[in-house]
Amino acid sequence: MWCASPVAVLALFTGLWVSNSMSAQGPEPGGWPRVDCEVCKEFLTRFYNSLIAKGVNFSADLIEKELISFCLDVKGKENRLCYYLGATEDAATKILSEVTRPMSVHIPATKICEKLKKIDGQICELKYEKRLDLASADLRKMRVVELKHILSSWGEECRACAEKADYVNLIKELAPKYSATQPKTEL
Repeated sequence: MWCASPVAVLALFTGLWVSNSMSAQGPEPGGWPRVDCEVCKEFLTRFYNSLIAKGVNFSADLIEKELISFCLDVKGKENRLCYYLGATEDAATKILSEVTRPMSVHIPATKICEKLKKIDGQICELKYEKRLDLASADLRKMRVVELKHILSSWGEECRACAEKADYVNLIKELAPKYSATQPKTEL
């Protein structure tokens, strides 16, 4: 019968736990490094930079009002983030103080998002959709549903489109208008 000391068993389990936690933090299966809290970090950084550009006094109450007004203009994943923070009218919970207090003392968005992750894990699960490069994408090979998704992400609609070629032509026509401010779409 093999008998190990309690210290050896503890060291073994600690080593397994550390190795498993390291593999969870590593790259995703495709080999790409995992970006954690990308929507939160980018959104809060952009919000912080807008406060600096406006020359706003960094008090928690004023930052909260500015955040609520900043959230009125966002769409997609950023709107969902505002919902989780409680900055939208239909939000069920309100954890705005977890953003406004640290931001009032100029704590970086990365640290704020790490703290928010501990409170609500959904915040860091938000990911931006992949960008579609219209210059390299072959629109003729895409499905009609994907073409409709591109148009809807631009806020456009094609009521007169009867065939796939109509959608392709409309996207090519509107592409210069939306190429500079193209929203992130996944296809």
